[in-house]
Amino acid sequence: MISELLQQVRVIDPVSGTDRIADVLIDDGYIRSVNHNISDVPNNTSYRDCHGLVLGPGLVDLYSHSGEPGFEERETLLSLLQAAAAGGFTRISILPDTSPAIDNPSVAIQLQKRGGEMRERENVNSSPLLPCSPAPLLNIWGAISLDAAGKQMTELVDLAAVGVVGFTDGQPWENFGLVRRVLEYIQPLRKPVAFWCCDRELMGNGVIREGPDAIRFGLPFVPTSAETSAIAALLELVTATSTPVHIMRVSTARSVELIASAKARGMPITVSTTWMHLLFDTQAVKSYNTSLRLEPPLGNPGDVAALREAVRTSVIDAIAIDHRPYTYEEKTVAFAEAPSGAIGYELALPLLWQHLVESGEFTALELWKALSTRPAECLQQKINAIAPDQKAELTLFDPQQNWKVEKQNLYTRSSNTFWLGQQLTGRVVQTWC
Repeated sequence: MISELLQQVRVIDPVSGTDRIADVLIDDGYIRSVNHNISDVPNNTSYRDCHGLVLGPGLVDLYSHSGEPGFEERETLLSLLQAAAAGGFTRISILPDTSPAIDNPSVAIQLQKRGGEMRERENVNSSPLLPCSPAPLLNIWGAISLDAAGKQMTELVDLAAVGVVGFTDGQPWENFGLVRRVLEYIQPLRKPVAFWCCDRELMGNGVIREGPDAIRFGLPFVPTSAETSAIAALLELVTATSTPVHIMRVSTARSVELIASAKARGMPITVSTTWMHLLFDTQAVKSYNTSLRLEPPLGNPGDVAALREAVRTSVIDAIAIDHRPYTYEEKTVAFAEAPSGAIGYELALPLLWQHLVESGEFTALELWKALSTRPAECLQQKINAIAPDQKAELTLFDPQQNWKVEKQNLYTRSSNTFWLGQQLTGRVVQTWC
């Protein structure tokens, strides 16, 4: 195997808390040396000038949606893994809302086998857009309930036995009696359990966050209390059971206040928001672009400011991608009738870097931590430091590379994104996994 020497690359290592320029020698899947200037290298070493490039731990996504099985016209497992690799992700986690759902061991085993087969391939990305990047590790969330109403639990023990990463439905819960039973039952399994907190009755048919823009654009609104009341209820159940939980898709400033207070009391919770909720607020909905139709809906400007500060200060632990592909026909409808969700794997790092790091609002370490080490911790996993004798799980990123977001330039099968047709700055060059 050819050794690689990355010369004068900017090394961002959230594990050690360092951001520096160094040479990095990678050989046989391991980091062999990290030093200011490496001259002692094997004879078969390939040299790469990395001035201006950024090297960090592989990115980790907490939750996203796979089209396969059931909706392969939106996304296959192969295209999902290719898109994730192209976006710099070395580990991804798919939600159980496939068809059939991941609510029994056989479906989980089938998907694990497919993911393993793709990881065994030398290179999932044969296109010159992203050479030599392996498939990411595929984590699978097991469903909590067997029905949409959340009235009957799955066989959690059987799912845990086949290696699901944790349990979630990825949908709001209405039966809090069953939520309490789940929290009590799941403790011995020692697996993450994640909830999206939303009161469907309060949400109604809303598609935009309550506020002046909802009135201005003439769209039915979702009150902040639809999220905060459900978070408050879940926090009460966590207090009663002492079971650790992960709270998904936090989107309001008031939610941040509740979470900060709970964490200050030492409650066993971790929290994530999604990348698009850090970039857009309700004012963007004036375009009626259906790729901005999300659940939960985009927040008001004050919500976005609070979410950014919460991520920066670790009140919110991680940024999730929540990649959700749809076909052109599914999204080409009126805004209020469109299914919620947008693609994100290939876009998240470049856009977050440009809007948060280049603007000076975040340090590079703060952003990378929220996309790599902290999501891994939420999944009870570990990311290694960029140091000698550690396995090479890395992402090489060019923050200055310009490219156009077009269907032929994306690995994902779908193109439901606000940025379609636009020029972006920043692109992943390679991953090691």
